[in-house]
Amino acid sequence: MKKTISLLLITMMVICSLGACASSAGIPGNDKISIVTTIFPEYDWVMNVLGSNPANAEVTLLLDNGVDLHSYQPTADDIMKIATCDMFIYVGGESDGWVEDVLSEAVNKDMVVINLLEVLGDSVKEEEVVEGMQEEDEHDHHHDEDEDRDHDEEEEHHHHDEDEAEYDEHVWLSLKNAVTCTEAISHALQDKVDPDNSIEYADNSEEYIKKLLSLDEEYQETIGNSRMDTLIFGDRFPFRYLTDDYDLNYYAAFVGCSAETEASFETVTFLSGKVDELNLGCILTIETSDGKIAETVRNNTSTGDQKILVLDSMQSVTMDDINNGVTYLSIMKDNLNVLNEALN
Repeated sequence: MKKTISLLLITMMVICSLGACASSAGIPGNDKISIVTTIFPEYDWVMNVLGSNPANAEVTLLLDNGVDLHSYQPTADDIMKIATCDMFIYVGGESDGWVEDVLSEAVNKDMVVINLLEVLGDSVKEEEVVEGMQEEDEHDHHHDEDEDRDHDEEEEHHHHDEDEAEYDEHVWLSLKNAVTCTEAISHALQDKVDPDNSIEYADNSEEYIKKLLSLDEEYQETIGNSRMDTLIFGDRFPFRYLTDDYDLNYYAAFVGCSAETEASFETVTFLSGKVDELNLGCILTIETSDGKIAETVRNNTSTGDQKILVLDSMQSVTMDDINNGVTYLSIMKDNLNVLNEALN
């Protein structure tokens, strides 16, 4: 409760401070377009649709310093940017529970809001617990009263509340979803935010989507010709959309949104046994992992000589990375190379 109250107080303070201001984007009297995105893939999709950015739009990436989506809380400055922007793009899952309070007090009532889960509709998948996967430890979520409310729904999912589904938030890790989201962003820019430059946005998105579809074809061909069809993750697993796209099987230590950092003996034993059973030469982790669980899994296999590879879930990309040339497509291409090695 306290986190929600503090967020509301910050929101109200920010909105009050804007009462006499007419120079920010999204406020009458200023023509500069402002677009705010929460995570890196959204930011990169926007930049590709904007192309040469004919309207000189200001694009903000909120999670620009490697903060994980699941632990992010907006600052007063973040709230101000959202409250006054022309377009706001966010994932829309449980980790974005703070968004509703911010949008309810937004200064710019004409703001275009894109919720990726809503855009994707029936393509959104429920988070799943597969064989051998360790569920959340209920006690780990009760650090103090401040955190109880934030984790209630997460706990319900991990203990299989049959009446309420938890949706997998990692929708960006599907090239097919990326196409749909890029189309939604492009149409919003063309129809609502900046119709004057609609032709350029349409052309840019068409060219970018061709690149996404081409890489999707590379994935299909590479994975379709692979020797194996199963991945072992000594880590949490945010790649459900990717594996489903290409009919891959997987076993993992934790679900994608898990806060767990230590795997049980049973989980490690199960994963090690699967590596031996399937004669796999690689064990995978994600980019934010210290690799210890994967190493433990490897140490408990019969040979102990498997490679540990990293698949990038794009949850720690910083502005420095972007300025150094990292893009959504470059990461997905690198991921394909990792998968090619892991499956052959």
